[in-house]
Amino acid sequence: MAEKRLNSRQGKKSKKWWILTPLIIIFVLISAAGIYVWSIWSNIQDTVDTKMHDPIESIDMDKSKEKASSGEPLNILLLGVDQEDNDAGRSDAIIVLSLKPETDEMDMISIPRDTRTVISGRGEDKINHAYAFGGANMAVQTVEDFLGVDIDYYMRVNMNGLKELVDELGTITVDNDIEWSDNKYDFTIGPIEMDGDQTLAFVRMRKQDSAGDFGRTERQRKVIEGIIDKGANVANITKVNEVIDILGNNMATSLDFDDMRELLNGYSDTRRNVTSYMMEGSGTTIDGIYYYVVPEEEVAKVQDMINN
Repeated sequence: MAEKRLNSRQGKKSKKWWILTPLIIIFVLISAAGIYVWSIWSNIQDTVDTKMHDPIESIDMDKSKEKASSGEPLNILLLGVDQEDNDAGRSDAIIVLSLKPETDEMDMISIPRDTRTVISGRGEDKINHAYAFGGANMAVQTVEDFLGVDIDYYMRVNMNGLKELVDELGTITVDNDIEWSDNKYDFTIGPIEMDGDQTLAFVRMRKQDSAGDFGRTERQRKVIEGIIDKGANVANITKVNEVIDILGNNMATSLDFDDMRELLNGYSDTRRNVTSYMMEGSGTTIDGIYYYVVPEEEVAKVQDMINN
C-alpha cells in the first residue's frame, strides 16, 4: 500500500507554518510591524481567553498542561468545520497534529471525513458526523476511540471564517495544481489570485480532484499559507485587530492564552521536520451510503507513528 507523504525540512516553505494557523497568523502580523505590540498582545490575550477558549469534558486539561510544561509529546486535534447559523456543522477537515519536541518532529495525520467508525451512543457512522452530533467533545472522544491515542488539545476553525479573513486582507495568491471549474469560477493551473468567496470554493472542492480528500487537504494548506504570506505584509498591520476579531468569531480551542505561549516556547522547533500523512483505506457503499473503510492494520500503523 503506497504511502502519501509530504516531507519538509527547515528552509522549505511548504507545510512549515500552517499547522498552528490562527495563532501563527496573529503573531506573523505582529512581528511584521513591530509597533503597537502591547495593545495588540493585550487584545490577543483577551480574545483568546474570553472568545476562543472552550474547554471540553473529554480532555483532562490538568494532565495536558502538565505534559506541555514537561515537554512531553502532545497530540492536538484540528477540526475544520463548515458551519452556518443555527447549524451544528460537520468537521470536513480532521487532522491529528502530533508534536514531538525531543526529536523536533511533527506528524500531521489526516483522517478522511467519510471514515466509518463507532461514534459513542450513535453506533457506526461517518467520523465527521461526530461533531454534528456532539460538537468538539464528541469529535475528540470519537477520534481517541478510533485511533487509540489521547488527545491533549483541540482547535476548531469555522471554514466560513476563511472567507472573512481573506476579504479583510484583500486577496491571497496560491499555486494551483489542477485545472477545474465549478461553473462560477475557473481555476487555472499556476498562481491564482482569489477573494474570500473564491477561496471558499477552492478549499471545498473535492469531486473534481482525483486525489479526493488528500487533494482538498493540500488546498486548505495552500490557502493558510497564502493568508500568512499576505498577512505578513507591513501594509496590513492596521488590520491586525480586525483579523483577531474574525478569528475570535470563527475559532474555538481548549488552549488558553498561557497554553499557546507554552506551545510557542517549547514546541516551535517541531516544525523543522514535518511529515504529512493521509490515512488510507477503501471506499464502499453500505445501505446506499458511501463510507471510507480504514483497515485495522492502517490504524495500528498510525498509532505507531504517533506513539513512536
